[in-house]
Amino acid sequence: MRALIQRVTAAQVHVDGALVGECNHGLLILVCAMQGDTPDLPAKLAVKISKLRIFADDAGKMNLSLADIGGSALIVSQFTLAADTSRGNRPGFSPAAAPEVGNTSYEAFVAAMAALGIAIQTGRFGADMQVSLTNDGPVTIWLDTDS
Repeated sequence: MRALIQRVTAAQVHVDGALVGECNHGLLILVCAMQGDTPDLPAKLAVKISKLRIFADDAGKMNLSLADIGGSALIVSQFTLAADTSRGNRPGFSPAAAPEVGNTSYEAFVAAMAALGIAIQTGRFGADMQVSLTNDGPVTIWLDTDS
């Protein structure tokens, strides 16, 4: 699995003009299931993200995790994280898992984050979504479960 996480003060996702998910102080998590992912990866990725110490403590140092601050997460599926641009200017997305597998992995990741006690909201898998955010810091981190 692949994820791009952004520390945010606010994030929202709209589908067909309607607000379907939002979060405040916390993380916007864009997530993509990749070909060859194993069923254990969504839970492992959720644990890793929930424990990343990327929020400021009282001294202003990045020492606190999402769980430590009681933050929330907006989780959005994004197959374009699998983009392969090695053969020219038009990205290919064949490294992404097939939609049925991707949805299953996405839902497992969402459930794993919720099981860790993180308040979550989501986008809509497969939908044309408009995502807005206020990046805090900015702090943006790329995670791959295979590395």
